[in-house]
Amino acid sequence: MERIQKVLSHHGAGSRRQIDKLLQEGRIKVNGKVASPGDQLQGGEKVSIDDKLVRLPRHIIKPKLLMYHKPLGLVSTRSDPDGRPTVYSQLPKLQQGRWIGVGRLDINTSGLLLFTTNGELANRLMHPSFEVEREYAVRVRGDVTPEKLTSLQSGIELSDGLAKFDIITDGGGEGTNHWYHVMLKEGKNREVRRLWEAVDVEVSRLVRVRYHTFTLPKWLKPGKTRFFDDDVVVRLFESLEIEYPAEIKSKIIKTSQARRVNRQGRRK
Repeated sequence: MERIQKVLSHHGAGSRRQIDKLLQEGRIKVNGKVASPGDQLQGGEKVSIDDKLVRLPRHIIKPKLLMYHKPLGLVSTRSDPDGRPTVYSQLPKLQQGRWIGVGRLDINTSGLLLFTTNGELANRLMHPSFEVEREYAVRVRGDVTPEKLTSLQSGIELSDGLAKFDIITDGGGEGTNHWYHVMLKEGKNREVRRLWEAVDVEVSRLVRVRYHTFTLPKWLKPGKTRFFDDDVVVRLFESLEIEYPAEIKSKIIKTSQARRVNRQGRRK
């Protein structure tokens, strides 16, 4: 038996923190009865969220991680009330679980988006307390003075709190085609654009080029996806101190070891 938070998180229903919130709000039921945060599942129960049945496979789903090069014109929500196309409609279909977006990019921002089937991984990569780095390439219009750059790095009070860039690097260019690379560790709504606007500089193009240790490769064209190998996902879990399903992990390690032996044999 396992705690309901762990089971639902592993199956992509959300992070454990999100599941906890749903439980406290009475929005999760097990076999028709409202569930509690301490409840455990042994398998075979009918679990629903907001009265919608959650499909729980009898075996643990292997965590997947996907990189997507978001083009302009797509929204990052699962559905849009205005009927605009969403990034989720562009992702590969899953036989089990569902894709969970790691952060968002607004409709006028392109670049790297990560998606996973594991809610705990998504939460760890997004939560402000873990200070995960995000890097953007920014094309700006306006007079960028040394004083403005200093303000952007020392901190500017926005409507939702103090914000700043941890690193600003001049990317070159002239006039209306001047680029900067900026890095920050938060994910406030439109934070990069609002920081530049606060010093009277307009952002004319914004591209996310890195999230955590994952960099957008030049060969990954807009609208295309890239799956990460299982061993990369295992190492990511370990680096973030998240428990990876033990029975799946052992199989991945054995497969990786067999591949290394085969490669060494071919070199001899």
